[in-house]
Amino acid sequence: MQTEPDSAGHLRIGELSRRVGVSTELLRAWERRYDLLSPTRTAGGFRLYGDEDERRVRRMLKHLGAGISAAESARLTLTEPDDPGPGVLAETPPRGMIGGDLQAALDRFDDAGANEALDSLLATFSVETVLRDAVLPYLGELGRRWERGEVSIAQEHWSSSLLRGRLLGLARGWGNGGSPLALLACVPGDQHDLGLICFGLALRRHGWRIAYLGQDTPLETISETAAEMRPALVMLTATTPALAAAAQAGLANVARSATVALAGPGASSELADAVGARYLAGDPVTAAATVARGPAGS
Repeated sequence: MQTEPDSAGHLRIGELSRRVGVSTELLRAWERRYDLLSPTRTAGGFRLYGDEDERRVRRMLKHLGAGISAAESARLTLTEPDDPGPGVLAETPPRGMIGGDLQAALDRFDDAGANEALDSLLATFSVETVLRDAVLPYLGELGRRWERGEVSIAQEHWSSSLLRGRLLGLARGWGNGGSPLALLACVPGDQHDLGLICFGLALRRHGWRIAYLGQDTPLETISETAAEMRPALVMLTATTPALAAAAQAGLANVARSATVALAGPGASSELADAVGARYLAGDPVTAAATVARGPAGS
């Protein structure tokens, strides 16, 4: 069920969880152990959380990201002056500073450190900024380092797996609502879906709903799902030209009955023209903004 702010600006816990990137279980634990949150209750007994609760969670994450214990982070959060406004986030990070702690933690297989660094980034910057200026640059550089033999397959898999789990955590509820629907999938044989997840998260921030089929999706499945769900856009990605070329006939079939966009390193404007699709260049956050600016497929 979709959870939206009520007229007083209050949120159900699921919507608060989606906004701040913290699980509902952890939010309830912080409320129970530290009185961090101060919800009101509806006549039906549902808890509703306000702007101050959201600000407190973001301050809590910032302290945790600095290495402070949970109990001390909660104490500091509750005794600090209020932030200047609800949900105020820095949109433009200092050049060369964002993501350094995240990369260092990922490089040393530090699960806790990587999660803390990512929590700190999400508490300080918008989701789009974290994706564009920290996660995507790290993934690109990780791939180049792997190609040069500077990191192991284990390092690449471990870092990608951790980031994928966190990004899908942020994606909870992205299919809710009555807004335009985008159906996302990787072409057959393509196992690299992190860029596609980033696209979905960014497009969700523009008000779209997301239906996610994920890695290595048969084109017949994409066609059948599109016929059933009738999305405003079918977004397909390919990381290599070979995978894109192998899917060309199937892509053309999908595009005959749905509005299709192609993206990823393996896609091209030539292929898009050949199959009757739209080509989306640039990083996934930029591509999502391009889709949001105009009618799908234009």
